[in-house]
Amino acid sequence: MTATNFNLTNYLSRIGYEGEVGVDVATLTQLVQKQLRSIPFENTEVQAGRIPSLIPEDIYTKIITNRRGGYCYEINGIFAMALTAIGFEWYFAGARPMFYPMRRPKTHMVVIVRIKGSDYLCDTGFGGYALRAPMMIEEGEVTQDGDRFRLELIDGEYVLSSLVQDEWQRQYGFATHPQEWIEFSLANYFNATHPDTIFTQKKLAIMQTPNGRKILVDNELKLIEEGKLELLKVDYEGALKEYFGLELF
Repeated sequence: MTATNFNLTNYLSRIGYEGEVGVDVATLTQLVQKQLRSIPFENTEVQAGRIPSLIPEDIYTKIITNRRGGYCYEINGIFAMALTAIGFEWYFAGARPMFYPMRRPKTHMVVIVRIKGSDYLCDTGFGGYALRAPMMIEEGEVTQDGDRFRLELIDGEYVLSSLVQDEWQRQYGFATHPQEWIEFSLANYFNATHPDTIFTQKKLAIMQTPNGRKILVDNELKLIEEGKLELLKVDYEGALKEYFGLELF
């Protein structure tokens, strides 16, 4: 995954990454964490009635040059461009969202990175109660910045769950089968246009902080820090600018 206009220095500056990069777990972890804390998961383009472009050059311009956010294909797409530029071995995989009340198709996209024979689940584009760092793909639990996550192998696929308010909540399931970028074009169209998707139904903006996360859904803002929740009623447009540095198109 690359783009003719991709510039690694500009990407690293955009996410606030300082220092050297290498093909190792330490670099991968820093890339994931810093991107999660600087590039918001948001659907302002969908809410404006447009289908987000999956042309790599457009993604770079939107996120790096224009300092916007995006949803999974865009945010994990720019992340994959950086992985390619640094020299990581990686691939895309389709994932099935599990927070809907009914079974859904695999419309989410994750990135799987291989380092020294081990595979790591990386996801900078899920929002909500998503991973905060790479997670080795094997059954078990991990704690990341105080948040707990679990991977279970169920019917041949891995299921990621997050511990939310003392209850395990399934986020999505995925198989470790590579998928090409073009395979997500239909899922992108579905997410951007179908009336049953969360992206067409609600205005969203989500970004992690070192000790928590900010979740804006319509006119409700959740500020979560060190496990403490503050719930605010806000003006969406004002909160989008104040807490996420974004303005409506």
